[in-house]
Amino acid sequence: MNRLEANLGEIKLKNPIIPASGCAGFGKELAEIYDLSLLGGIALKTTTREPRLGNPMPRVAEVPSGMLNAIGLINPGIEAVVEEELPFLMDKDLVVLASAGGSDFDEYIEVTEKLDNDPSVDIIELNISCPNVKKGCHQFGTNSELAFKLVSKLKEFLKKPLYVKLSPNASNIVEIAKAVERAGADGIVMINTLTGMQIDLKTRKPLLANKTGGMSGPAIKPLAIRMIYEVYEAVSIPIIGCGGITSAEDVIEFMLAGATAVEVGYANFVNPTAAIDIIKDLPKVMDRLKIENLKDIIGGAH
Repeated sequence: MNRLEANLGEIKLKNPIIPASGCAGFGKELAEIYDLSLLGGIALKTTTREPRLGNPMPRVAEVPSGMLNAIGLINPGIEAVVEEELPFLMDKDLVVLASAGGSDFDEYIEVTEKLDNDPSVDIIELNISCPNVKKGCHQFGTNSELAFKLVSKLKEFLKKPLYVKLSPNASNIVEIAKAVERAGADGIVMINTLTGMQIDLKTRKPLLANKTGGMSGPAIKPLAIRMIYEVYEAVSIPIIGCGGITSAEDVIEFMLAGATAVEVGYANFVNPTAAIDIIKDLPKVMDRLKIENLKDIIGGAH
């Protein structure tokens, strides 16, 4: 038996480690560093209908115990992703989560439909939580009625599982989670970044050109753990946890809170092999903590 195996519904991952969307490109970058088949899965950069150049620079800033980013969903657009990026992943032995973004219902429908029809994609990750774009995403992720309506529309035609990435900036993330579950979501990804700001003392202005950015890194881990713990008690669909994971111990903590698998984000920027290092460390940490199988500890803190 594979001690590290994770089940996202009917989809099996050899281990629960997934580089997070926006932190692994479309796979080619990480493939230059290590064998992607060592991963449980990979979450691709969010794709929109048209190419996006992202926000003005500077759009990344280092902060204590993490980073701020206001990248702004830079991507080549859905046509280029389907034609030029996704074929690279066809022969890779891992689960592919393709992230879809949009500014309105029509764009989300068009992007998810094309990703749903691509043979290299296993799961659609619906990004309704990016805080760094002016229109769409965040508006859906902080309004339970809009989130319910969007997921309901997509589930009318999607053949592949739909996992919804939730925003910690919502006033009540549990209500958003319950809404997307009622609408038919197959799973939840949480949490995305928290909105933050850094002031440049020399210019006395916000450091990021966008003024605000998404905070990620170890500083947000306790918030992610708390939110996953609460959502796990409110829904029955799988949760992919993310938010400040840098070690095998962090993975186990997220799973005890209720996560079935995890996405590793910030750590990839500090150490490009972070995800692989965590996978290698997991059996040793499991032995130390007397954990025979990771599946046995999901929600174990409740």
